[in-house]
Amino acid sequence: MSYAGPILSEFADSHLEIKVGKVNVDEEQELAIKFRVMSIPMFAVVKNGKIVNQTVGPHSVQALEKLVK
Repeated sequence: MSYAGPILSEFADSHLEIKVGKVNVDEEQELAIKFRVMSIPMFAVVKNGKIVNQTVGPHSVQALEKLVK
């Protein structure tokens, strides 16, 4: 498991009002292409099917909170 998994899980557990998911880009290549995933881990905020904010690399729960605001 990557280091991003526990951070994402902690974020999801503390923000039940937000839908949080993980995608395996090796298994979901069409989705990776659609959202232009170039590096992983990539954290993206998606609204109405479009990315409105994103970041790549290791982050803290606090950084993810700022990303969704």
